[in-house]
Amino acid sequence: MTSSPHTPSPRLWIRQPLACADPAAANGVVIQDSRIVERLAAGQEPSLPVDRVFDASRHVLLPGLVNTHHHFYQTLTRAYSAALNKELFPWLTTLYDVWANLDEEQIAVASELAMVELLLSGCTTVADHHYVFSDALESAIDRQVETARRLGVRAALTRGSMSVGRDQGGLPPQSVVQDEARILDDSRRLIQRYHQPEEGAMITVALAPCSPFSVSRELMKATAELAKTEGVRLHTHLAETEDETRYCERLFGLRPLDYLEECGWLNERTWLAHGIHFTDEEIRRLGRAGTGIAHCPSSNMVLGSGLCPTLELERAGAPLGLAVDGSASNDHSNLAEEMRQAMLLGRLRYRPDQIGHDDVIRWATQGSARCLGRTDIGGLAPGQQADLALFKLDEPRFSGAENPLAALLLCGAHRADRVMVAGRWRVIDGAIPDLDLSALMARHQEAAQRLWRAL
Repeated sequence: MTSSPHTPSPRLWIRQPLACADPAAANGVVIQDSRIVERLAAGQEPSLPVDRVFDASRHVLLPGLVNTHHHFYQTLTRAYSAALNKELFPWLTTLYDVWANLDEEQIAVASELAMVELLLSGCTTVADHHYVFSDALESAIDRQVETARRLGVRAALTRGSMSVGRDQGGLPPQSVVQDEARILDDSRRLIQRYHQPEEGAMITVALAPCSPFSVSRELMKATAELAKTEGVRLHTHLAETEDETRYCERLFGLRPLDYLEECGWLNERTWLAHGIHFTDEEIRRLGRAGTGIAHCPSSNMVLGSGLCPTLELERAGAPLGLAVDGSASNDHSNLAEEMRQAMLLGRLRYRPDQIGHDDVIRWATQGSARCLGRTDIGGLAPGQQADLALFKLDEPRFSGAENPLAALLLCGAHRADRVMVAGRWRVIDGAIPDLDLSALMARHQEAAQRLWRAL
């Protein structure tokens, strides 16, 4: 949707959706260039003439979903036999030996498949936490940037790291451990080359040691200082299992959150994956600091890690977002399905009247945007980016549903019909234009098999 400097840009009205996550947009939104310029209440018409109209009367309208944590490369090791039915630490040690053989062709196709799967599920901003770097995988983040640009999705990419290998008592093999100078130098390079600090950014870069116990104390502190200097965010796994808590207490003499604070990480520029095993006092500290939590319900269930205290965290003031996590602990990259899992898991921990579909939609949009430090996405207010997900209720699973918005979660929506990113349609009629999905899946399957055979 572009125009010459001398003529107004065309205006598109997404008109009269069947239902909308934002009651103030019951009659739709008006898009101009990459932004929402009007939000129309029930019965309200656009204030200025529109050039085009999209009839949304058969669609449920949501802000584009925002994913806050993933490991794209893990799409190559879904349902991997040797790692089945294991808790986190033995699961990791089994798979690290597989992932150590990743090459750049494999990371490229794995990233593409993960981004495509997310996009088809209504996700407009994808996040990835990549921390496996070997001599054959120097440019993993660069390849992810290329893929995101080609697909036209927003991407929050993190330069992960591991500096403590098995020789130092850590979990990963030495072949995917890097020295600290190399990690920090590459982190600076990626920030300076790709990070867009401005509103409407399509690519952002954050710094993300794999976990506090997979890098040294010195690197944790240096990473926090570099992120502050460069004005980027921080991300890591934290409080995922009780084993992790005991490991940190034995290694550092501190609980995970205390260690994180000592290293300069407990602030509003940080968001953490999982956040399950916090005390009440720690939850209050997270809220005061404004540190975000990426809730990963399916992964937490697959690995038996526990139940995230979502309501307590949100009430304390901690931004709470939603994430699919890696496709070797979740086995899919579908954020729409993850919303349903989050609601059902929340009902298991709390009462049904305490977590509704609207709460989980908020986590997957506004809350996730806050975790990524963004106010320009995650909503339908004028001035925000035109990132939209529209779902049809035309499958048997929806037949008889009285509340269209609740039906997305209760009946199990899994694929968007239309997805818009920055004012451009990226999914049309449930498919990505000009993408040969069958060919992509064939390339991905071949890459996965090549990785398995490398052992």
